[in-house]
Amino acid sequence: MRKACCDVLKALRGKTLVTAESLTGGGIGAALTAVPGSSEVYKGGVICYTNWVKECILGVPGEVLSEYGAVSQWTAGYLASGVRKLLEADVAVAVTGLAGPGGDEFGHPVGTVFIGYEDSATAKVMACRFSGSREEIREQTIETALKLILEYNQNG
Repeated sequence: MRKACCDVLKALRGKTLVTAESLTGGGIGAALTAVPGSSEVYKGGVICYTNWVKECILGVPGEVLSEYGAVSQWTAGYLASGVRKLLEADVAVAVTGLAGPGGDEFGHPVGTVFIGYEDSATAKVMACRFSGSREEIREQTIETALKLILEYNQNG
């Protein structure tokens, strides 16, 4: 994962990156900040584990949370947009999903993850289905979020 973090930081040189993390609980930020010099790109993030933080801090509409749930493509998109605006960054990535032990009231099984990405030209949400233990699902989410950032920033 260190290589992926280094690749992201190199690709984003001259830009700023922020994160909104629910199921990973700050894991993306921790992975990025383990790399010396990461503060040149990574500004910080919001751990948005509860719906209150998603709604009141990052601006996910309450109607979206009640109709589609915290684990949805709409929530992931609003999280990416909200954290990018709040922390005034060029690029944002957001993750929301279920790492276990159980699913949610909307019928999503464990391993359902949505990753939101936003920059000045692109807004995208990727739906994922991961398997394994709670920790494995969290690790797969972090790795996939880093790959998504790279997908839109190959020319750094």
